[in-house]
Amino acid sequence: MILVNSKNGVPIRLTQERWGHIARRHPEMENQREKVLETLSTPDMVQQGDLDTLIAVKLYTETPLAEKYLIVVYRETSEADGFVLTAYFTNTPSERRKILWRR
Repeated sequence: MILVNSKNGVPIRLTQERWGHIARRHPEMENQREKVLETLSTPDMVQQGDLDTLIAVKLYTETPLAEKYLIVVYRETSEADGFVLTAYFTNTPSERRKILWRR
């Protein structure tokens, strides 16, 4: 298990189980764990997700798929705990979601 602090200063867990899920569902993410952690700790933007989730967004000019945004969906369950749900690359972040914070 890896811990990294979110933009709100909450420790967010990335477990082996979750990383396995991400790599299976999104094979292009297999060697991108450091980018996931970086996106959580220093996002370009944080959006409101569904069902009390948050979405960290960061643009990367170099990925296995060319220039893409990395999306990391996570939940902060308290001021001292949270966890990653999933992560994936996309062409553009959602324009319909509320922006909670932007660099």
